[in-house]
Amino acid sequence: MSDITQAHAEAVLTAALGSARETGTAMNIAVVDAGGNLKAFSRMDDAWLGSIDISIKKARTARYFDMPTGSIGELSQPGGPLFNIEVSNGGLITFPGGLPLLDTDGTVIGAIGVSGSTVENDHTVASAGAAVRLEGVA
Repeated sequence: MSDITQAHAEAVLTAALGSARETGTAMNIAVVDAGGNLKAFSRMDDAWLGSIDISIKKARTARYFDMPTGSIGELSQPGGPLFNIEVSNGGLITFPGGLPLLDTDGTVIGAIGVSGSTVENDHTVASAGAAVRLEGVA
């Protein structure tokens, strides 16, 4: 199984932190490896304490299902095919802010989760981190 390197995780975190600063929000940003284990984390000054766990769960949710958490949220609405999935796996987060991380070949190697603002801002910051690609990651 391909896995994110420490260098890649730090680059993802750095890009996300830059985006959070641009949005003017204090964020919690978590990067997990291919197994869903925490690889890198940052809690910006004044970021909500309650968002620490949310950012980690967003990252794990994105990795467990290899899709954006917002997409899982769309599928988990009442009557949807994944209704109530958020109570599985020790608790999932099914709103935007979690994205899979891909290597240069498109293989999922981890995920990023962001929490601390609106779901739109969380998704924007996560997208900045997810856009980072490093050669030779696989």
